[in-house]
Amino acid sequence: RIMFKLAALSALVAGAAAFAPAQQGASSTALASAFENELGAQEPLGFYDPLGLLNDADEARFQRLRYVELKHGRIAQLAFLGQIVTRAGIHIPGSIDLAGNSFDSFPDGLAAISGPDAIPQAGLGQIVLFVGLLELFVMKDVTGEAEFAGDFRNGALDFGWDTFSEDTKLRKRAIELNNGRAAMMGILGLMMHEQIEGNPVIGLFLTY
Repeated sequence: RIMFKLAALSALVAGAAAFAPAQQGASSTALASAFENELGAQEPLGFYDPLGLLNDADEARFQRLRYVELKHGRIAQLAFLGQIVTRAGIHIPGSIDLAGNSFDSFPDGLAAISGPDAIPQAGLGQIVLFVGLLELFVMKDVTGEAEFAGDFRNGALDFGWDTFSEDTKLRKRAIELNNGRAAMMGILGLMMHEQIEGNPVIGLFLTY
C-alpha cells in the first residue's frame, strides 16, 4: 500500500505540473516545435508536452520517448483487458502451483500480486523473469527491419501490414497510440479504486 500511495502521489504531482506555466527558452521552443506535426500530435490536444520532455530534444530522443510510450501503452492495454476478463470470472484452468491451488483461487487485480492473499513470491518472481526475457530478447527490433519505433514484426508477424497504404498505416498507428494512452489512464484508475475501501467502481463489474 505504501508503494502504491507513492506511485499515486507521483501521478498527482505530474498531473499538477501539467497545468503549471513552463519557462522555455527560444531555442527549446524551436526544437520542440519540430515535433508538432509528428504522429500523436492530434485532436483534441494537438502537440501536448506539459512537462517539457522534448525541450532541447533531438530526433533520437523523440524516437526513444515514442518507443517507451508505445510499450507502456501496449502493456496497459493488456493489463486493462486482464482486469475485465478476470473480474468477469474467466481464469486460466488448472493449478498455478504444485500444491494444487487453482488460478481462480487467488484474487483479481492488484491483490493478485500484492497483499495477504497474493500468489507466492516465487510465482511473482517467475512473472518478472518472463517479462524480463521478453524485454531483452523478443519485444525489440531484432532484425533491424523496423519501419518505426515499436515495430517488432522482425520479418515474421505481418498481419497484412505491407499491403496497407501509407495513410492507412499512419491511421492504424494513431489508433494504437490513442488506445494505449486511454489504457494507461484506465488501468491507473482501476488500480487506484482497488485501494479504496469497498472498490466503488470495480465492484460495479461484479453486478453485471
